[in-house]
Amino acid sequence: MNSTRHLIFSVFLIVFIIILGVTGYMMIEGWNLLDALYMTVETLTTVGYNEVHEMTRMGRIFTILLICIGVAFFLYVAGAVVQFMVEGRIRTILGRRRLDKKIDRLKNHYIICGYGRIGKVLCKMLLRKPFDLVVVEKDPELIPGMDADKILYVSGDATNEENLLKAGMKRAKGLIAALATDTANVFLVLTARQLNPDLYIIARASSNDSKNKLHAAGANKVELPYDMGAVSMAQRIIRPTVTNFLELAFTHRRKDIQMEEMPVHSSSDLVNVMLKDSGIRQQFNLIIIAIKKLDGNMLFNPSFETVIEGGDTVIAVGQENNLQQLEKILNPGRQELA
Repeated sequence: MNSTRHLIFSVFLIVFIIILGVTGYMMIEGWNLLDALYMTVETLTTVGYNEVHEMTRMGRIFTILLICIGVAFFLYVAGAVVQFMVEGRIRTILGRRRLDKKIDRLKNHYIICGYGRIGKVLCKMLLRKPFDLVVVEKDPELIPGMDADKILYVSGDATNEENLLKAGMKRAKGLIAALATDTANVFLVLTARQLNPDLYIIARASSNDSKNKLHAAGANKVELPYDMGAVSMAQRIIRPTVTNFLELAFTHRRKDIQMEEMPVHSSSDLVNVMLKDSGIRQQFNLIIIAIKKLDGNMLFNPSFETVIEGGDTVIAVGQENNLQQLEKILNPGRQELA
């Protein structure tokens, strides 16, 4: 029986013992309900005030038994309360240690600062890939949600260097600053850039003025959610079919329409192979939308004579399982690492 059940059982037990005592005094001594209840509580708590009425021999024997039961019961309750408090504290400590050990083992992970509306959606989307994530959030009311979502987290202010280091800032690949205010995000970006000069930082901003400040603070990319939302709504009016397609491709609502980007590892069997000879279309029924070359040049709708090279990023559309199979071929090094 765990500590919570012990506590619940204790509550039911005390009610049962009080009912037993009241019933006993009423039946043995013939007292009224109030007198019987008063004597029962007095006996169980071992207070030792005067008896309500003179008791018979049988009543005294019943009182002795009730005292023994009361002492044993309160010892049991005291143990249950201590167990409940100690085990709860131990669970918290051990749970935190397990989280810290998992975070310490991470490398090339992403740190998301803020688990509000934007942070929660970010985690949900990134975990589909999946990416290794650590959330830094100071609101204790959001911790149960992160526990339920099985997300690694550090509880505390994201602008505090100590919390960022606990989240593995030195080993992280990127950071997303999604705090509630632009001021907090600017300070966070400054702190993160100081701790890890090579970190890729994406920051949230609410205005163009803040966007410039975040870039100056060291953010590699700054996004304005309100502007993005307005553009999305406008595109739904201007190009409804295109936006519907992109929504299906990016939100994973349908298994037959997915868009994915896949880096090409130098060890891939398709390196230095032309698209027409790769068998991507024939074997996987995928459409190659674009290929991003190592120098950043983007080849849209590449010709069948385009050569796949190590360091390229292939952007393809098709069924999810076919995309996964192609990714294993294009990036075998990642599969071995996993």
